[in-house]
Amino acid sequence: MRFHVLEQTHDAQLEMVPPSARFIDDFLLSCAHPLCWADTATHWSRDQLLGFVQRHPGGTFGHAQEDRWPGYYFWLRLPASAEGAIPFVGTLSLRIGEDADLVRYWGHIGYGVFPPARGNRYAERACRLVLPLAKKHGLKDLWITCNPENVASRRTCERLGAELVETVDIPPAHPLFAKGERQKCRYRVGL
Repeated sequence: MRFHVLEQTHDAQLEMVPPSARFIDDFLLSCAHPLCWADTATHWSRDQLLGFVQRHPGGTFGHAQEDRWPGYYFWLRLPASAEGAIPFVGTLSLRIGEDADLVRYWGHIGYGVFPPARGNRYAERACRLVLPLAKKHGLKDLWITCNPENVASRRTCERLGAELVETVDIPPAHPLFAKGERQKCRYRVGL
């Protein structure tokens, strides 16, 4: 797969940057916010982040055999002018592919917003910013999946104009089932 660079990686309130060693201190500062400590998804060490950056040059993945699909990682950064805010507010990944497992259970887009930054529509903004990149890869429909009880993620999909196609059961042999997930809502965004 040929990797692309986004033409527009920001709007007035959010910038999407590929993970980089130069951002690690600010990323760790964001993860150290007291509200993040209850969220295990934001517990990273400097060594873990350095390793992550080294394994994903320019924020890309799909180079290693264990990667299921090629794609992109982004860290969501606020402009320096944002007063009192944490520097980084979350993450987003874009997976490129069309196989049944990807579009049925995993989705093309995965995102997470850190607890102190929730409620500001950063996931929606990031999804909108990544749509041109998905189009460059020839995707006609973009699938986003989320757990039925994740009301915030469902609202993000609705604000994007995504159509709820169905809610599917996760098979017991699937890796997501092993993580405790039992169902996925499947939302489609036409590109």
